[in-house]
Amino acid sequence: MRFGGLVAIDDVSFDIRAGDITAVIGPNGAGKTTLFNCITGFYRPTAGRMTLRSGKDGQGGEFLLEQIPGYRIAQQARVARTFQNIRLFAGMSVLENLMVAQHNKLMKASAFSFAGLLGLPGYRRAEREAVEKAKFWLDRVGLTAQADDSAGSLPYGGQRRLEIARAMCIDPVILCLDEPAAGLNPRESQELNQLLRAIRDEHRTSVLLIEHDMSVVMQISDHIVVLDHGKKIADGTPDQIRSDETVIRAYLGEPEEDDLPPEIAADLASVTGATATGEVRS
Repeated sequence: MRFGGLVAIDDVSFDIRAGDITAVIGPNGAGKTTLFNCITGFYRPTAGRMTLRSGKDGQGGEFLLEQIPGYRIAQQARVARTFQNIRLFAGMSVLENLMVAQHNKLMKASAFSFAGLLGLPGYRRAEREAVEKAKFWLDRVGLTAQADDSAGSLPYGGQRRLEIARAMCIDPVILCLDEPAAGLNPRESQELNQLLRAIRDEHRTSVLLIEHDMSVVMQISDHIVVLDHGKKIADGTPDQIRSDETVIRAYLGEPEEDDLPPEIAADLASVTGATATGEVRS
């Protein structure tokens, strides 16, 4: 992905395996969000191919995401996402936010409003199904009691969970989460971990996440991709990434002395496996 003379993503290639949680990590400016924007249609890649092969619900197919108009990727290829900055409809109720996520399906069932205005049985059935799906996800993320509250009145952690529930209402093949743990306290981070594992295990949805909270990444990821300056520098399991010298250098740089500053070593220990004195475990 080029922006004029700047190459933001440079020949990055990796697989998101079906039913896995894949994390994309890297220092600030590594190109993580640009990568997400390419996958979800906000950017059209300058070159390259992104192939989604889906067999979920027996509706197998192959989609070349770079060739699909961005606004159709969620509907056709069932790629859903959340954002680094929360983007809910703050003035709508919590339940209405989940109904909006099912707008395309309801419009089709209503014959683009005709059947809805007449209250035909097919539309009423589709509407009931949409409400039931919304109620299911409200219960799953612990927001049933707040269904009629405005989304903007929820606490920060509740808004994060509501965004994930809204994305899941389109039955995605891939759920892309941009820093879902940002701003969460430790208890909320653990609840997020449990929710993402359930999405993977119970719904067989592949999860792709960008995250700076390494306690989340290392606990739940099946597969980790590391970017630095727009290039992939590592790709493997959490244990492989912890001990990868290239990853350690990308996060810590090249120290002039044997020992790293204790505050840096402690902060990054969960990524590198470093002790407080900077010694790297093999």
